[in-house]
Amino acid sequence: MQNKNLFQKMFQEIQNAHYILVITHKNPDADTLSCALSLSNYFFENKIKHKVFNISSTLPRRLNFLTKFDKITDVIPKYYDLIIYVDCADEYRVGKEFSKEIFSICIDHHQSNSAFANINIVDDTKGSTAELLYSFYQENNLKISKKNAECLYVGIYDDSIALTSPRTNKNTFTVLSSLMESKIDVSYISKNLLKRDSLARFRLLPKIMNTLDLYCEGVFGIVYMKEIWLVETGADSSECDDIVDMVLNLGIIKIAAYCRVVNNMMRISLRSKGELDVAKIAAKFNGGGHKNSAGLSLDTICVESTKKALLETIQEYI
Repeated sequence: MQNKNLFQKMFQEIQNAHYILVITHKNPDADTLSCALSLSNYFFENKIKHKVFNISSTLPRRLNFLTKFDKITDVIPKYYDLIIYVDCADEYRVGKEFSKEIFSICIDHHQSNSAFANINIVDDTKGSTAELLYSFYQENNLKISKKNAECLYVGIYDDSIALTSPRTNKNTFTVLSSLMESKIDVSYISKNLLKRDSLARFRLLPKIMNTLDLYCEGVFGIVYMKEIWLVETGADSSECDDIVDMVLNLGIIKIAAYCRVVNNMMRISLRSKGELDVAKIAAKFNGGGHKNSAGLSLDTICVESTKKALLETIQEYI
C-alpha cells in the first residue's frame, strides 16, 4: 500500500515537471539502463521533456538495440526541475552529487540505509528495478508500449540472471506475461541481447579465464582483466561482465569475483550460491547489492592487493 501511494505521487510529480533528468548508476548494467529507457520511451510518447544521464565513459554495447539508447548522455542539461534515480541505492552509486534543492525520486530494489531522495520507492523483494517500475505503470493505469515493454523485459531478464535468481517468483512471470501483451518479439530481443557477441569478446574471454585462482579449498574463485587486453582485443570494459557468472557455474565454487580497472578504480563483481550473502561482503567496502549478486569499488588498480582484501573479508563468512 505504501508503494502504491508513492507511485501515485511519482506520477503527479512527473505531470507537474517541466524537464526531467533520469539518472542511472556508474558502471551501468541492463537493469538501470532498461529502466531509464523505459521511462524515456514513455516520456517521449507522451511529449514529456527529459534527458537520460550516465556518467560512465562506455555503455554496454549489447543493449544498443533498445529504443532511445543512443540518446543517453553524459552531459547534464542546464535546466531540470525533477530528478528520477533508477536502480541507485545511494548517491555513491551514481558517481556524482546533484543539488538537494531539486525534487528527486528514487526507484530501486536494493535496500539501503540512506533515503537520499524526496520520494524513495524501494522493494527489495523484487528481482529487478524493472519489475518494480512495471508496478508504477500498473498502479497509475498507464499504457506500456511495445518499445517500453522491450526495455522492461530486458531489465527483468538480465537482472534475474536469465530468471534463475532466488528472487524470481510467480510475480516475475506474471509481469513478463503481461509485457507479452504489448506484442514484444522475444525472439528479436533474445537475438540482440544474447546472440551478438563480438569477436573482441571471444578474444578477451580466454585471457580473463586464464587468470582464475581458487582459494579456501576451491570455494572462492577470482578472475581479473588487465586494461592492456582491451587494447589488444578491441573489446570495451563491459564486454565480459557476465564472466563472473561463468566462474560461478564451476561446481566447486560458491563465491565468484571478477575484478577490472574502471576509471582508475578496481571494480569488483561478486556472485554466490545458496546461503552465502555477498551483499554483506560488498557492504564491508561500501558496496551493495543482493544476497547472491553484489558489487563494490576499491581505490586501487593493484590486483594483488584487491585479492588480499577480498580474501580476508570472505574468510569471515565461509
